Order: sequence, then C-alpha cells, then structure tokens
Amino acid sequence: MGQINVTKTNLTDVLIVEPAVFGDHRGFFTESYSEEDFKAAGITANFVQDNHSLSSQAGVLRGLHFQKGAAAQTKLIRVVTGAVLDVIVDIRKGSPTYGKWEGYILSEANHRQLLVPKGFAHGFVTLTDNVNFLYKCDNYYNAEADGGIAFDDPDLAIDWPINIKKAILSEKDQHHPTLKEFSAENPFVYGEI
Repeated sequence: MGQINVTKTNLTDVLIVEPAVFGDHRGFFTESYSEEDFKAAGITANFVQDNHSLSSQAGVLRGLHFQKGAAAQTKLIRVVTGAVLDVIVDIRKGSPTYGKWEGYILSEANHRQLLVPKGFAHGFVTLTDNVNFLYKCDNYYNAEADGGIAFDDPDLAIDWPINIKKAILSEKDQHHPTLKEFSAENPFVYGEI
C-alpha cells in the first residue's frame, strides 16, 4: 500500500519524505514508515530507537542538538499534532553546505518527514500549542556523546519565526557554544560519517 515521495533539499544529503496519505470523511491513513519503501527510495538507515517529545505551548525552542562520535545519529522526524519550524545546520567539515542552515515546516496537516543525516545539528520551535514530535534514530542515545551549538549563533543568523528573547528554553539550550567555538573539537567530517 505504501509509496513515498522523496525530495532533495538545498542541504547536502538532507531529504524531505512525504508518505502517501489516504483520506476520506472519517480522517486519514498513512504508513509513516516502511523499510521496504525507504530502501526502494535509497534510504538505508537502520532505525533502532523511536523518541517522542511533547511541547505544551507555542514558542518552545529545542536545540540545536546532535550526538558525537560513534553515537552520531541519522534521524527521521515528523510531527503528529501541531506544527513546528524544524531547523538543521550542516556541521560536517568539508561539506559543500558546511555552516548552512534550513528550516522546514513540519505539521500534522502536511504529514512531511525530514531525514536528517549524521553531522547535522538539529532543533525546532513550536508554532502551535501541544506539539507531539516523533523521531526515529539509527543509533541509541548516549548522554556522554550529547552535543549542541547555540540556537542564536550570530554567524548562522537563523531566522526563527519568534522573538528569541521570549523563547521557552531548557537550561542546557541556553549555554551551547557557537559553531566557531565548537569547530576545534568538531568530530564531523564530510564523507567520513
């Protein structure tokens, strides 16, 4: 029954995945993930962990996060209630899009998913209340490998659609280094992960 439409983005190796959605007067049905369909589309990540977060109000900003070293993760992201602006930054040294960011609206209405490869910092801001955010990972979470870069890094100049001075942040997300500050310890090299 499956079928997915895969679209390349301006960031090297990042894909938008749109599964077929079958709707009628009752609602809709979709296969959010089918290993067979993904492999047919050239997506071979072996997902081993599903994560789910709830952000209860608009203006919650989470990120920009990643896992370092052997714990690095490819993520397949979707939103099942509400809407977010999902932002990723290519932090792979030597990548044609190193230091570039893009934002994508993911919502319960558009059913889009975002495939984020290893070597990208990831974050999002909620555009609505009660956002249920789900993502698959091809590696298990490792607290010691946790990393992040500043969501408000002036060199990245991410265009968040909120007043970032009013963003609802975790304590951790208020203290990440800029990409420049992180560059000396950055383990991500394009073509090596």
